[in-house]
Amino acid sequence: MSEEILINVTLMETRVALIENGMLQEIFIERHNARGLVGDLFIGKVVRVMPGMEAAFVDIGLDKAAFIHSSDVAVIDAEGFEVRSEEQKSVDKLLRDGQFLLVQVAKDAIGTKGARLTTRITLPSRNLVFMPRSKHLGISQRIENEEERDRLLLLLKESLTEENFYDRGGFIIRTAAEGGNKTEFKEDIRFLEMLWDIVNKRIIENNDIKNVYREAPLYIRALRDLITPRIEKIRIDNQESYAETKQFLEDFIPEFETNIELYKGCRPLFDLYGIEDEINKALTRQVKLKSGGDLVIEQTEAMTTIDVNTGGYLGRRNHSETVLKTNLEAATTIARQLRLRNLGGIIIIDFIDMLGEDNQRQLQRTFAKALEKDSARTTITEISQLGLIEMTRKRTRESLGQILSGHCPICEGRGVMKSPETVCYEIFREVLRVVRNYENGDLLVTASQMVIDRLLDEESGILAELEDLTGKTVKFEVEPMYTQEQFDVVLV
Repeated sequence: MSEEILINVTLMETRVALIENGMLQEIFIERHNARGLVGDLFIGKVVRVMPGMEAAFVDIGLDKAAFIHSSDVAVIDAEGFEVRSEEQKSVDKLLRDGQFLLVQVAKDAIGTKGARLTTRITLPSRNLVFMPRSKHLGISQRIENEEERDRLLLLLKESLTEENFYDRGGFIIRTAAEGGNKTEFKEDIRFLEMLWDIVNKRIIENNDIKNVYREAPLYIRALRDLITPRIEKIRIDNQESYAETKQFLEDFIPEFETNIELYKGCRPLFDLYGIEDEINKALTRQVKLKSGGDLVIEQTEAMTTIDVNTGGYLGRRNHSETVLKTNLEAATTIARQLRLRNLGGIIIIDFIDMLGEDNQRQLQRTFAKALEKDSARTTITEISQLGLIEMTRKRTRESLGQILSGHCPICEGRGVMKSPETVCYEIFREVLRVVRNYENGDLLVTASQMVIDRLLDEESGILAELEDLTGKTVKFEVEPMYTQEQFDVVLV
């Protein structure tokens, strides 16, 4: 299975695409005027403690106050390490109004919600995640081989001892470290030690609201987090960013240095792989399946729902076979769409009903297997009596739709508009309302072309009766700037 990373850097934004067997799997977008803050460290000021919510609002210098829950506030001992306790302290015992504290952004502001914060600081490198306020040593659950897990944990302990950094902080071994060696661990430990020293100096020098650490640019983070032995090529279309990424690879992932390429082709890099079309498709509600079925994806603030339909697929043998084949194809497609659209939070999937328990188990296994490729943490339930699978997917940044789309000014975000027929009937009611209040003068109706056309055609009979009933002449005027729902009824 071949994978490639494509990096498109322009004056406006940076986009990173992960390609698997020629198909877009994930897209990351960072606009330079609205850069994400996940991973950034701030000295923040508590502006309001809310015991009823077990949370507090913290000013970190953004337009909107950030939010921290009591469960994300670590209790620190005299040596600067977190004290683990089974009993969770209430927020008013952990924080007070006006208090300054070091916080890290765990989730970007999404919609009307402010950024989510934590005081459990983590600093990532290629193979390790450093936790300066912890002494815990752990390893990614995605590394499943027990022998490899034991080997890597032993390497980490030896590396920390030899670097004289044991018990000076906690570490998590990342998935990317699988197959790694002691030299790589030592390099990461030195880098993280130096980085934390720099952050500490900035903390000491400032006793006010301030950003003290910013995550690397998107293209560097992508290389750090996405590179695996399966990556065969990294293409980047910007000279300056290419030089920076090449240096990063030389310093931290030298085995991939020969895999990076500066793209100089005439065609835009993303056009070469059809990525622009895939992005546009990911903004639509409907996803076509090869079998003829389809998915309908609806994203709301509370949750995302996905409906699976057989569409025009009838199958060759029987209904049960048709349903199973459509559901299995839908399961792998949904897993890809979750990554591509970066859908998070609560997700409800309405697969086509299946009566056989064997078929249900097969669907469950297929879906779970497809989700293994997802770097975001997911949890799924078994198929319910209603034929639904409920799942959650960790959300740390806005979805693709939230980044690229805004509310429609015509439908005001509803996704639907009133039909011309409905608007015509509203106009008729408004005519009657105006006639009751004003006796003199005829009436002028101003509306969109589509509504006026319907008034003079399909609704002409009702219009004639209305004029007879009111004794008024109704005139019409098209207003090109009006939406389908807008109209005016005035006396002339």
